[in-house]
Amino acid sequence: MRFIGNVIEKMQRHPKRVVFPEGTEPRILQAARQFYALRMGVPILLGDHDKVKAVADKLNVPLDGIRIINPASSEDTDNFANRFFRLRREKGVKAQEAREAMLQPNFYGAMMLAMHQADGLVSGASHITGSVLRPLFQIIKVAPDIHTASSCMVMEVEDTRIGEQGVLFMADCGVIPDPTVEQLADIAVSTARLARHMLGVKPRVAMLSFSTKGSASHASVGKVQAATAQARRKAEQLFLEAEFDGEMQVDAALVPEIAERKLQESQVAGRANVLIFPDLNAGNIASKMVRLVGRANAYGNILLGLNRPAADVSRGSTAHDILGVAAIVGVQSTDYQKLYPGADAKLPGDE
Repeated sequence: MRFIGNVIEKMQRHPKRVVFPEGTEPRILQAARQFYALRMGVPILLGDHDKVKAVADKLNVPLDGIRIINPASSEDTDNFANRFFRLRREKGVKAQEAREAMLQPNFYGAMMLAMHQADGLVSGASHITGSVLRPLFQIIKVAPDIHTASSCMVMEVEDTRIGEQGVLFMADCGVIPDPTVEQLADIAVSTARLARHMLGVKPRVAMLSFSTKGSASHASVGKVQAATAQARRKAEQLFLEAEFDGEMQVDAALVPEIAERKLQESQVAGRANVLIFPDLNAGNIASKMVRLVGRANAYGNILLGLNRPAADVSRGSTAHDILGVAAIVGVQSTDYQKLYPGADAKLPGDE
């Protein structure tokens, strides 16, 4: 709670509007209530008002301070549908299809985010990743000069010797199944930027593998080695102060005594606060293992590289996890252009 407590305090100084498309999901309702009670801003739930109220009553969750919007009866739906049509007509989307899309909460919420009617979006508690990401990629898209959209998990563990006082940024855990060298480098740099933004310290990025500095030979090891070199170059071009090292095994990345035996001359080994996995299998499995076996607080997936801040939470998330994710997304929105210069320079559908 140390890390997320600090994030919530930042939100209290700069309250935001976060839209939750899954308005009738019990964990979302509980998180929204806490969001308002902690003076973090205005939570916006999407869904039929009567259905949301019925679930809230069953949970004994007051709805005061919580805004509820039903896309089926909203006065903005026609305008949103028109913008979505203009945005996607070259892809073959018809006007009627655009309107039908805007009746879906994830599409409506993404358009709210694009149109500055919300500062951040959090979804995924009851939807698969594809149904959360598809509207965001079609409406929000990636930020200027960003080639790779990805995601990261923020883990808070009890052992403060791990990472940055117990906080680890882990990526990619939710978007790209088998990243190329360039994508892996982009993931590393984007995650380092977020870590720098949220922690205020220099990111120490470990590019993970089953090999440590050539202890094994395989094509996947070569990919991590190449991505490490590319990430360093990209960070320099962006004037991002961060340390990147790899390839290395996770014990060498996190445990100083093991790092001393395996990598004696490294600014990252044994001190890593950012872990970059070679593929989605490794990232997804490891993040869930840390959460379940290590009993860590897990906040994510925070989406990286989009033009506006959003998150796709796990269907296994608790209300506390969702609240933490909403806080991270809200803090990002406070000065999002520091993360992605030029972000949100143009609204969707503008000619």
